[in-house]
Amino acid sequence: MRKLTGSVVLPVLMAVLGAGTAWADDDATYGWIERAGIGSLGAVAKAKLDSGALTSSINAKNIEHFERDGDDWVRFTLTLEDQKSEEKVSEKMELPLQRNLTVRGAGGKDERPVVLLKICMNDTIYEEQFSLRDRSDMIYPVLLGRRTIQHLGKLDVTKTFLHDPKCNAESTVRYFDEQEAQGNIGT
Repeated sequence: MRKLTGSVVLPVLMAVLGAGTAWADDDATYGWIERAGIGSLGAVAKAKLDSGALTSSINAKNIEHFERDGDDWVRFTLTLEDQKSEEKVSEKMELPLQRNLTVRGAGGKDERPVVLLKICMNDTIYEEQFSLRDRSDMIYPVLLGRRTIQHLGKLDVTKTFLHDPKCNAESTVRYFDEQEAQGNIGT
């Protein structure tokens, strides 16, 4: 068996590491707390990026299930503190139900409706699944789970507020992809 010498290993290692570094520099890095623009509200809310959660969640009140044209829908009110004006803003919404989410934790089992909402992170609009829950007792009204984080880039848990939302009519929109959501990022 032949030994690899430093003259062979070092150039190969440098080529691999160099390529990895160049690739990684193309991705944005986000902190564990960021500001997110919330769809039609036009508000900016604090969002916690939580790699321990799969599905994103947003503060919603007065959640009601109903049927429209034979399909399941959800009526609710988004309520957030706008980080720009420091005022509470709210919007009543009616959206198709994407699915129901069962969350199990120390407090027991909780069923939550999931809808598609658009958020602005940095300069891109993301259409993502959000579970609806009264998060008024939480510090962060928006929680971004792994399904959303995987689209953003890297997560640096030692940093906060690395990007402000700056979306406009020309911003790239990344639409929700059901097949990708069923992919291999865990359950």
